[in-house]
Amino acid sequence: MSKLGQQQSCGLAVSRRKVMFGAAASLAAPTMAWAVPDFPSHPIQFLVPFTPGGGADTLARLVAADAGARLGQPVVIENKAGAGGNIAAQVVSKAKPDGYTLLEGNLSHAIAMTMSRKPLYDIVKDFAPITNLGSVPFVLCVNVDTKLHSIADVIASAKAQPDVLNYASSGVGGPSHLAMELFKMTTGVKVTHVPYKGASPAVEDLIGGRVEMGFLTIPAAAPMLRAGHLRALGVASLKRVDGLPDVPTIAESGFPGFEAATWFGVMAPVGTPAEVITKLHDVFIAALAVPETKKRLEAEGFQLNGGSPAEFATYIDAETRKWAPVVRAAGAVTE
Repeated sequence: MSKLGQQQSCGLAVSRRKVMFGAAASLAAPTMAWAVPDFPSHPIQFLVPFTPGGGADTLARLVAADAGARLGQPVVIENKAGAGGNIAAQVVSKAKPDGYTLLEGNLSHAIAMTMSRKPLYDIVKDFAPITNLGSVPFVLCVNVDTKLHSIADVIASAKAQPDVLNYASSGVGGPSHLAMELFKMTTGVKVTHVPYKGASPAVEDLIGGRVEMGFLTIPAAAPMLRAGHLRALGVASLKRVDGLPDVPTIAESGFPGFEAATWFGVMAPVGTPAEVITKLHDVFIAALAVPETKKRLEAEGFQLNGGSPAEFATYIDAETRKWAPVVRAAGAVTE
């Protein structure tokens, strides 16, 4: 069963936004024939809310290149980082709904619905989901000089001395911060948050021993683990990952159902014609299936998802609701 299917089986598909999903489901309905006969007739802009070179950028570029070849028009990547992905999302939410402006939506956009009291967009109402490209699980890592060798060790140490263990994150309200907050809520431990301005300085201090632990994405952690700079205690996915076969999941370490992953998908402005959504969905799904692309992304720690627009809509709503209480518990709500 896919990751999406596992989440739905937990009852997350029951949404308080059924009306919205009715609109999303209507993407499959017929639309006016004049809207898309020559789509695409010029290049498509694909906004990536991250700087070049990272895993999310690599994912977008690989699938965009293949999708563009299939469409007969280039899918041009525009890196538009800033404000936790909100700048890119706001631009796409206000773009003309014609299929020529797309967003690489991700977990940060779902989190933003709770973090901000007045969000600049609504991840459910303002976008038409196309497909969920893939996800990257977090892995709990510790400095190699600690005496922590398992999830049980972390829990025992944290309960014996509450708030003594420190953990690093890339910033308040970011996915790595909230992954640990979910871990705290699930296990009942108390540990101290040390936020950094980005993932790189957080990893540097984790390696240097100035903090004991932190949640990292598998692509970020893998080189440090291979070099022996960090030790992995538990993967935040429901099943073990191929790249770290000897590392147990947190779920199998005594906390069934525990899952924390950052995900990436293709989205268009709401109101984009159904035929356009279908055409884009088909080419991006085909791009994910290219053997060389699949092999490279899986080697970097991605779990490729795919799926229909309606399935992605359900997933986005489930993620928005899942992380809302975590954001509030973390005190990460801003004005």
